[in-house]
Amino acid sequence: MKAIFAVSILSALSFSALAERESSEPIKAIEPVQGLDMRKVELGKTLWFEPRLSASNTISCNSCHNLAKGGVDNLPSSIGHKWAIGPINSPTVLNSDLNFVQFWNGRAKDLQEQAAGPIENPLEMAFSHDLAIDTLQSIPQYRDWFNSAYGSATITIDNVTDAIATFEQTLRTPNAPFDLWLKGDDSALTTAQVEGYNLFKEKGCTACHSGPLAGGQMYQKMGLVKPFDTDNPDIGRKAITGNEFDKFVFKVPTLRNVELTYPYFHDGSVWDLQEAVSMMADLQLGKKLTKDESVKITEFLKSLTGEQPQVTLPHLPPSAQETARPNI
Repeated sequence: MKAIFAVSILSALSFSALAERESSEPIKAIEPVQGLDMRKVELGKTLWFEPRLSASNTISCNSCHNLAKGGVDNLPSSIGHKWAIGPINSPTVLNSDLNFVQFWNGRAKDLQEQAAGPIENPLEMAFSHDLAIDTLQSIPQYRDWFNSAYGSATITIDNVTDAIATFEQTLRTPNAPFDLWLKGDDSALTTAQVEGYNLFKEKGCTACHSGPLAGGQMYQKMGLVKPFDTDNPDIGRKAITGNEFDKFVFKVPTLRNVELTYPYFHDGSVWDLQEAVSMMADLQLGKKLTKDESVKITEFLKSLTGEQPQVTLPHLPPSAQETARPNI
């Protein structure tokens, strides 16, 4: 009996220590989302891959936020309608519901508002909300699906963007090695990754990169201590309000799955993660990292790669008839 009691005490102490680790660290674990309406999720998934929401009938949400590539397209700037080059790097869609605002400049308050933008952006899908709705309304299967999910066969842009946003909420990446370590699995991280995380904290990186996303919770100037040089001087000059003070001010990006989301920064100018780490320490903190330090921090960042969403491609419903489209 005494032995059992002793084991119970040790277990309680161990649980307490693990709980203290998770609560005391500046970066928190990513958890799967629960309680979503699966009818909206499945509808949103289909709309996510639906190219008929674009004027060319070829571009979908997944074109720029590819779920097989860490939720990005691995290009400095995305390619849109008529091969137009976008003005800024596409951020990852993975875990994006945890951002405090959407887009680099925060112009959308949430995922639903963000989802409405690309459809009518002339450099992206180059359609209009009215034409997008007309297209969906002309497809019998979509009318049935919207009726099931929203109680009406009359499709609205609010319902379209709500369904897409609901699907996006499922794109969490839990169980990264770092998360497992947070929850008590000391074997989940290598010695170099633990040392890299300690350096990450000691150098001051967690001032901006904290919380479940390791970022995504504030605006910050790119080039806080030293000026940031970019090949595209127009990028970021009117990031939030358009004031001179706000040049190069952006939402701090998430570091979750960062090894997959190259090239880095708002202008996609850096392809190597270790180089990006060294640059950020220099430009944002005014600190020069040794090669050993940058290697270890980079190894830590790789531990933030979680389980990738396993999405079964939907079967897109056939059109009942040819839908009138703009002259492209």
